[in-house]
Parts: sequence; structure tokens; C-alpha cells
Amino acid sequence: MVYANADDYAAYTGKPAPDGIDAVLARASERIDELLVTAVYAVDPATELPTDEKVADAIRRATCAQAAWSVAVGDPYGVAAAFKSVSIGSVKLDRAGGGEAGPARHAPDAASILRVAGLLPGFVIDQGAW
Repeated sequence: MVYANADDYAAYTGKPAPDGIDAVLARASERIDELLVTAVYAVDPATELPTDEKVADAIRRATCAQAAWSVAVGDPYGVAAAFKSVSIGSVKLDRAGGGEAGPARHAPDAASILRVAGLLPGFVIDQGAW
């Protein structure tokens, strides 16, 4: 389920949506689903989308914030958290870990939008910080 489209993204950021934004928004929607795992709100049984417009708007904006953040950090799939460094020539991958916090997986603005809308009960502790 994708919570936002290219027009929503452009309206949120004030910039034209970049190429490939549909895939980025799909991944961003997955990250938002992670944040909403314990949220309770009414949904349409056919679409599984929120029926309350304020809730739908918050989720749409949070998805756009997540997508914009993913584009800004250059990690639309959230895989950077798994590696401390990656090289292509002679392939070298260094796993993140060893007590070091990896990059965050969730956009701070997305969590803030959902929290203000009452969809998150507290603060999001991103798994990258663990």
C-alpha cells in the first residue's frame, strides 16, 4: 500500500518529483507502516486506507517526509544502516555494528508528523541507534 503519489510529494517539498519517485514513495510507505504498527485508526475495508481525512493527511505528509529524507540521504531502500562502508572496485563491504550506531532508517520529520497527529504514542527509537 502506497500512501502518497508524485503530486503529493511535489506539494509537500515544493519541488518537482524526481525520476523514480514512485519506487521511493513505495519504500517510504513501508517505513511509515513500521512506525504505525501499533497505531489505531479507522480504515476503509476495501482499500485499507484511513477514513479520517486528518489521519490520511498526516500519513500522506509523513510518507512524503520519509521519501524526501530518503532522497536527501541517498538511501531510498534503507540499506545504508546495514553497512559502515561499501566499495565496488574489488568489492569491500564492512558491516555496521560493533557498538557503533548506523544511519537512521526513519525520517525524524515523518515521526514528528505522526506523533503530532496522535498516531505515535511516544518517541521513535530508530533501530540504527541500537
